[in-house]
Amino acid sequence: MLKKATFGAGCFWGVEAAFRQLDGVTKTEAGYEGGTLDNPTYEDVCSHTTGHAEVVEVTYDPEQVSYEQLLGVFWGKHDPTQLNRQGWDVGDQYRSVVFVHDEEQRAAAEQSKAELEASGRYKHPVVTVIEPAQTFYPAEDYHQQYLEKRGRSSCTTALAESA
Repeated sequence: MLKKATFGAGCFWGVEAAFRQLDGVTKTEAGYEGGTLDNPTYEDVCSHTTGHAEVVEVTYDPEQVSYEQLLGVFWGKHDPTQLNRQGWDVGDQYRSVVFVHDEEQRAAAEQSKAELEASGRYKHPVVTVIEPAQTFYPAEDYHQQYLEKRGRSSCTTALAESA
């Protein structure tokens, strides 16, 4: 039986592309969650008045990929110590958040976050919020598989070394 997982880790384009690489992930969808406005648009979310985060809803087969593996991709894809931002993207829609769909996911997410905090990997506290899943609103079509449509696999580009 397929399950859903929902993660916010900054701009959803690169996050969606990362999850699409995993065996056992049957679908990814960029969207918005955690706000107060029904059916928000990208412009609404960018206005910082709706409270939505840019998220990726992942549909997966737990017999092929575990929720813990999805959490590993989530933690590895962003800096969970940055509050309401990722790099140059600033705003509450870029917050680090795990929307859990059941108590099993909540327990796994909380344990994973605690292990990350205890690892000493970061100098600053992990600010990721773990919340119950809310209504997921799919983003506009042009946001879906955005990087793949442009022949890219990541939002970031390699910096050229100076001689």
